[in-house]
Amino acid sequence: MRASVIHGERDIRFEEAPDPVLQHPTDAIVRVVAACVCGSDLWPYRGVQPTRSPHRIGHEFVGVVEAVGADVRSVRVGDFVIAPFYVCDNTCVNCRNGFSTSCLHGGWWGSHDGPGSSADGGQGERVRAPLADGTLVVVPGGQPDDALLPGVLTLSDVMCTGHHAALSGGVTAGSTVAVVGDGAVGLCAVLASARLGASRIVAMSRHETRQALARELGATDVVPERGDDGVARLRELFGGIGPDVVLECVGTKESMDQALRSARPGGQVGFVGVPAGGPELPVGTMFSTNVGVRGGVAPVRGYIEELLPEVLDGRIRPGLVFDLELPLARVADAYAAMDERRATKVLLRP
Repeated sequence: MRASVIHGERDIRFEEAPDPVLQHPTDAIVRVVAACVCGSDLWPYRGVQPTRSPHRIGHEFVGVVEAVGADVRSVRVGDFVIAPFYVCDNTCVNCRNGFSTSCLHGGWWGSHDGPGSSADGGQGERVRAPLADGTLVVVPGGQPDDALLPGVLTLSDVMCTGHHAALSGGVTAGSTVAVVGDGAVGLCAVLASARLGASRIVAMSRHETRQALARELGATDVVPERGDDGVARLRELFGGIGPDVVLECVGTKESMDQALRSARPGGQVGFVGVPAGGPELPVGTMFSTNVGVRGGVAPVRGYIEELLPEVLDGRIRPGLVFDLELPLARVADAYAAMDERRATKVLLRP
């Protein structure tokens, strides 16, 4: 089989890899039907996170189960499944508390961290899925048609991550919201806020195509300004004080600063941007404004079953964030397109 392997900065190759085999009775083997490139994959691609040795990469995929271990009960051969971007048993105390990203037995695709981890990255033709009963979510009715497949794929990460941002920020019916970041997660945060009943949603974007998509997903306003000008513009839109909630979906020092200074006094920041860019929390600012901050790595496994029916029946359309589709063999082109902001999110098919 073949899979995507990162060798170093801006060096992604699609090359031969060992066929996955069942290593534990709780494993499954999944034939990948669709995968994608995540914004967080760009951190190692850009060299922000060093690659010490070549390894498989990717953590968002859906596919068909080809084999299961002797102890697997809820997943069967032939099932079409969604893989969240991490491995979890969905039974330990942290999973039961709603934070399966901190599973006591879990791990991460493409790493050896934790007893449940997998050396397989998701951007390959096949993947060994540890802890299959806890990790994989079976899609009722089997493989969805091509029109719905992109939306189902977003549930492996970006749609559920946008949803986590909105929940962390406390978005409810009538909330006013600003979203910092116009990548796939930020756009899904716009959609999630609309789904939760926000009355006004501002997408902070300077990219014309993404501005239009944000409006299609539920944004009522677009603010292209950044820094002090962005703060001033948001205050102007919201009675001189700013929105109730700001969702930070980038992960840099500048984006967190923008979010914290934009929320109204007593407001809330929900953050999900992977902090590879060095964000900081100015406690003095938070103390003086009573702005709260909550968020982190999204426990998407717990959200998939809630959101899946709405994707399948078309009530929400997160698959719109995909604006480029390529064969998996051209994965290097997919990374380059996202790195250069020529694509918002790239769907890959074997």
